[in-house]
Parts: sequence; structure tokens; C-alpha cells
Amino acid sequence: MTTHRFARIAPALFVLLWSSGFVGAKFGMPWAPPLHFLVARFAAVLAIMLPAAPFLRVTWPRNQLLIHTALAGLLVQTGYFTCVFMAMHTGLSAGMVALIAGLQPVMVSIFAGLVLRERRNRLQWIGLALGVAGVFMVIQNKLGHGNVTGLGVALAFVALVSISLGTVYQKRFCNGVDVVATSIIQCAVSLLILLPLAALFESGSIHWNGQFIFSLLWVVVVVSIGAIGILLWLLRHGEAGQVSGLFFLVPPTTAVIAWLCFGDELSAFMLAGIALTMLGVYLASPRN
Repeated sequence: MTTHRFARIAPALFVLLWSSGFVGAKFGMPWAPPLHFLVARFAAVLAIMLPAAPFLRVTWPRNQLLIHTALAGLLVQTGYFTCVFMAMHTGLSAGMVALIAGLQPVMVSIFAGLVLRERRNRLQWIGLALGVAGVFMVIQNKLGHGNVTGLGVALAFVALVSISLGTVYQKRFCNGVDVVATSIIQCAVSLLILLPLAALFESGSIHWNGQFIFSLLWVVVVVSIGAIGILLWLLRHGEAGQVSGLFFLVPPTTAVIAWLCFGDELSAFMLAGIALTMLGVYLASPRN
């Protein structure tokens, strides 16, 4: 497949694969504590990609560029996925986590303005307000019910901030770094950080069964290798703001997948909140 042809299908493919990751992770949640799950995930990615690196003729970053790549990984991989998995572990639905993370274009617009000195107009600030309002339309009737609490929502927002900062940082300091090298370095950093944390703070263990193995393979192959690889490729070939705009398509895609797989609620009020959020994110996202 030529680069031109891949560029045409890459955005849609990224949205589909990334959205499915929330649901894929949910399948494995009952069988592993979140940090243990992530340790297995990053270890599996490295087990697949490291042996393949010589055959892919990977070009490794050095010196300052290596440090920047690792720091970007702390935000895009370690911080984001840790908070997402812990948010779902508290009981937050896959669709709701995706909805909050779908505000990423708004956050990237803000951070890109601070870091890259991009100016935002009045319409973009209106979009920010609409996006936040839409999120709370969806989550307000769930707070305090069952296992869905403010902690889960807070973790989802931390994940949002982490990946938004990481997207801008990745574009600013790591542009041009080999995509495979980036994935390997960032997964290795995440594994080194999460392995001792899982051992120290989680008392449970992984229950290896068919459902967990399927979930693990899904988040490893489809998300960590597939979706993140496409995301890094898109950031390398486009602007951070334009790439982040794809995330406004993730919440409705995830909500439909979660409804099909888990029967997650999709009330008219929640659908209205999703629509308002999507409108707000669209208005707030930088466009040429």
C-alpha cells in the first residue's frame, strides 16, 4: 500500500482501532488489576516488537531526542493508559471514559496555544464551553450510582490532560523519530515504571483464561501496535491540532461498540450530551 493510499484510510482506521481499545480493555478488567494488566500489555508489545526491530531497520534516536521520546511516552502511554484503566476499574463505563477523552482536541488546542503560540478565536472558546457542558450532561446522572464516582471521572480527566500534553510534546520535540523506535522506547519506559508500582500497590494477580488472553491480545496488537502506530504516523505527517481532531469521533464510535458488546446505556439525554460534546469539540478544534 502506497503512502498516499494509506494516508486516505489512516484517519478512519485509527478511530475504529482506538475506539475498540476501550471495549477490549473492559473485557479483561475482571481478570486482572489495572496495573498488572498494563504490565502484561507493555511486556507483550516489547516481546513482539523488539525481535522485529532489526528486520524493520529501525533507526534509534540518540541523546536529547531519546530523552524527549521517553518523556513523551510518559504522557501518551504511561499516564494516559494508567488513568484510563484505573478509571474503568472504578466502574466508569468504556463509553464514558471515551467521551471524556474525546475532549482531547479542545485540550490540545489550549496546550498548542501555550506551547506553539497558536491563537484561538471566539468560536473555539464557545466550542470549549459546549464540549464541557456536553460531558457533564452524560456523566451527571451517573455520579454516585453504583461504582461510578468522582474518582473515576477525575482519573478520566487526568488521562485526557496527559495524552493532550503528550500529543503536543510529541509533535514539538519528537517529530521525525522512527515510529517503531518510538513505540518500543515508550513501552519500555512504561514497563519500567509500572512493574514496581504493580508489585507494591496491587495485591491481586492475573487470572489467565481465554477472555483475558483475548483482551490482552486485542489491546496489544490492535491498540498498542496498530492504533498507536497510526497515531504516531499521523503526528509525523500532519499537525497536532488536525490529528487530535480525530478524537471527537471516538466517543460515539466507542459508545456504539460498548452498547453492542455490554448493553451500556444510551438514553436520549446521553445521546444529546454526546452530540453537544461533538459539536463543541468540532468548533474548538483548530482547522485550516
